[in-house]
Amino acid sequence: MELRKDPITRSWVVVGQREEAALPAESCPFCPGAETGQTLLRLPAEGPWGVRVTPHLAPLYRIEGEVGRAAEGIYDKMRSVGAHEVVVETPEHDRRLSRLTDDGIELVFEAYRRRIQDLKRDLRFKYATAIKNQGSTAAAEWSHAHSEIIATTFVPRRVLYELRASKAYFEEKERCVFCDIVRQEERAEIRVVDSQGEYLAFCPYASRVPFETWILPRKHNHEFEQPRATARRKQFATLVGRMLRRLEQISDAYHMVLHTAPNTLIKRAGPVEHWKTIAEDYHWHLEIMPILPSGSRSYALKEVYFNGILPEESAKRLRSLESKL
Repeated sequence: MELRKDPITRSWVVVGQREEAALPAESCPFCPGAETGQTLLRLPAEGPWGVRVTPHLAPLYRIEGEVGRAAEGIYDKMRSVGAHEVVVETPEHDRRLSRLTDDGIELVFEAYRRRIQDLKRDLRFKYATAIKNQGSTAAAEWSHAHSEIIATTFVPRRVLYELRASKAYFEEKERCVFCDIVRQEERAEIRVVDSQGEYLAFCPYASRVPFETWILPRKHNHEFEQPRATARRKQFATLVGRMLRRLEQISDAYHMVLHTAPNTLIKRAGPVEHWKTIAEDYHWHLEIMPILPSGSRSYALKEVYFNGILPEESAKRLRSLESKL
């Protein structure tokens, strides 16, 4: 597989045949006693595990090798180097994230924090984040509660949009746009759904889908993986659990994605314009987008699309088809 860049939208697309994991159909690769793959992290470290992180069984990105950036005429491409991991959220096969205790949910987000922090030490990776797809209509790969950690050699397009908009807002007003949004939503109250301590959950003013929800810390912080000294992540876990239980009464399926700052350690290898004020202008947040059971279209949340057939093969197939009226 390789990454190809669309010169118009500037999106990176993974193209090529994805390898499928060879697993017995009757067993779950994440249940205790049948665990598959290397353990990258387990929490707690001693005793029975509550959260376990393992390499993805059929990764879109592979951690080995060099990026291999190259040109093909006007086009850009590179190898699909990166990291693709699975966060097994609970040893219990039939328990959802929303049904874990606050401590259990906090443990899942602690796994996110540790893996993102670790992956950002690799200066090949410009971005690392966590995503969760729940339900078949959200393209969940396994029924056992899980989410994914992904690190890429590029910053996804939607995050770039956020970075540019945040930087422009800060340059004009010397304030964080996300902090201003939190303050305005709290004053207006009409889009606020819930809050817990330092964290606020609300439906964005320009929501992309019905019941889209964002959760933000009230106090400014650009990096999820580097919490403020006084951050109370248990409050965050409590609020996430309550919001998921609400949303699951609307739809069993949803996408959830963590937006955090890109890898600012790469500044050592060469400064990037967006990162000069990023500690002041960006603000990490969690986005949850439910998929309604009927009358709605599926959508891609990761902003990095997967195409299982090479474009050359697609074109060949289309040419072979009858085009006459």
